[in-house]
Amino acid sequence: MRIIFSLISLLSFCITTALAHGDNRHFANKQDVQVKTTKVNGNVYMLQGRGGNVGALVGMEGILIVDDDYKAVGEKLAAALKELGSATPRYIFNTHWHADHAEGNEFFGGSSTIVAHTNVRKRISQVNTLFGNQIPPAPVVAWPVVTYTESMSIYINGEEVRAVHYPKGHTDGDTVVFFVKSNVVHLGDHFFAGRFPFVDLDNGGSVQGLINNISALMKQIPADAKLIPGHGPVSTIDDLRKYHQTLSETARIVQDAMKKRKSLEDIKKTGFPEKYKEWGTGFIKPDAWIETIYKSYSIK
Repeated sequence: MRIIFSLISLLSFCITTALAHGDNRHFANKQDVQVKTTKVNGNVYMLQGRGGNVGALVGMEGILIVDDDYKAVGEKLAAALKELGSATPRYIFNTHWHADHAEGNEFFGGSSTIVAHTNVRKRISQVNTLFGNQIPPAPVVAWPVVTYTESMSIYINGEEVRAVHYPKGHTDGDTVVFFVKSNVVHLGDHFFAGRFPFVDLDNGGSVQGLINNISALMKQIPADAKLIPGHGPVSTIDDLRKYHQTLSETARIVQDAMKKRKSLEDIKKTGFPEKYKEWGTGFIKPDAWIETIYKSYSIK
């Protein structure tokens, strides 16, 4: 009976997370999506549809966006961007390859220049595995046409838009985008504001890598910067510090239990202290986060 319950729990976790990260590539119904636009700072806005948060730099030279949600949200996203100046972005940065952040490439790709880390092009253009399921390659029009390995900048609308690769975090191809003049940073899925994150262990992600990357970012991001997380509201460096503290402390709890040779099921049964309850109210529940930590630190 315990085995059956464990399998049901795992299946539920996989379905929930897969929907949130695009295993079902076209689940979003464009009829029921409303794109919300929030001004962040300077000429940078955040748009929220069905998937990950979209950042947008607007100005006379065109619009540059960071991530582009699901393909099915494309028309609504384009309409929201038109209100800011143009329905067609001049440039699109992908923070990583998951469909809730990059499937919109299929909608915009024919008329926008898509930029991403080289591993994003690799994963978008080939078959990948997520939760044991095969994810087919995206159409060629959705592939990034400009790639980089460490960092690069685009200068537009009087702004330096600097993309920096942070390895082995959420995935193996993560980009964090700095809008230097506007003092805004889009962290992609390195940052789930106020919630436990999803770490894609199947595709180069690592819990310790994520913790290390957030630690490095806290030293680089100005104290008064506005932060766009992959999921959640516009945040501050203090919110990022709390997130880092939570990741570090919960990872240590699971690691200490592993050193005592406790099983995954026993660790889940014990769970986390009450103070982390709110962090497990997103789509990554405490059991899923415990399992991610356990598996990540079990990888040799």
